[in-house]
Amino acid sequence: MRRQHIERVTVRAPAKLNLHLSVGRRRPDGFHDLTTVFHAVGLYDEVDAVRADALTVTVSGEGADQVPTDRDNLAMRAAALLGMETGHEPVVALTIRKSIPVAGGCAGGSADAAAALVACDALWGTGLGRDDLLALATRLGSDVPFSLHGGTALGTGRGEQLTPVLGHGAYSWVLALADGGLATSEVYAELDRQRDSGPVGVVSDASAVLSALRRGDAAALGHVLGNDLQAAAVALRPSLRALLDTGKDLGALGGIVSGSGPTVAFLARNEEHAVGLAAALAGQRVCRAVRRADGPAHGARVVELA
Repeated sequence: MRRQHIERVTVRAPAKLNLHLSVGRRRPDGFHDLTTVFHAVGLYDEVDAVRADALTVTVSGEGADQVPTDRDNLAMRAAALLGMETGHEPVVALTIRKSIPVAGGCAGGSADAAAALVACDALWGTGLGRDDLLALATRLGSDVPFSLHGGTALGTGRGEQLTPVLGHGAYSWVLALADGGLATSEVYAELDRQRDSGPVGVVSDASAVLSALRRGDAAALGHVLGNDLQAAAVALRPSLRALLDTGKDLGALGGIVSGSGPTVAFLARNEEHAVGLAAALAGQRVCRAVRRADGPAHGARVVELA
């Protein structure tokens, strides 16, 4: 059978939350060992890959003016890497439509890279398996493999070593988007500075989070959310403390700075509760925008071929 000729591929990739994130001491190579529970939620970036004569990227939507459109763009680097590894000339026009906040701790750039890998793989017919794409994703960044994987997973190493987490049920989240972003490197540097200055509280191990997920117990999960980077993010952006307190006062089961922040994720009892919580948060004007998202969500997936 003749293979269908494809001119355009559209891929959707989800935002991620860290339900648990424990950060080890800085290693000699500058990285930190991590143990994290990743959770993909239904807030998506979409990437179109179209046949072209050059490798280009354009960006629209949430925070588009903050996203590089040169070789610093992670989606562009993903396309170039896939082409190099499969012998395809990496010429493609990438169009990114963003809904995931930029520099918000939700892995928007990693989602775009994962989407570009999947889109270009389909466009060029490289035929790589999921494991091959995951290996390439690891070379692009610590969060890119999970953006491919989706669902809920335990991440170790720098976060790129994934083990699927068996859980029950779905979870309703309200994401509070703060003004501006936080650079991941600056948040880690602040954590290192805090640790060098004296004892710093750390989150418990991941077992309580995994246990709550196995039971599908949203209330229990809300109590055990934890992130070693949260204190550092709050130190750099003190307004996050008021935002976290406001969500708790409004009845959220739990709240957590996602990754390096400054996005704050609040867990609701169910979808109806999430709608009310989102409206109440928006009315408090403690953040620039509020988004509803359910999890777990699929990883990067093709949604249209043309």
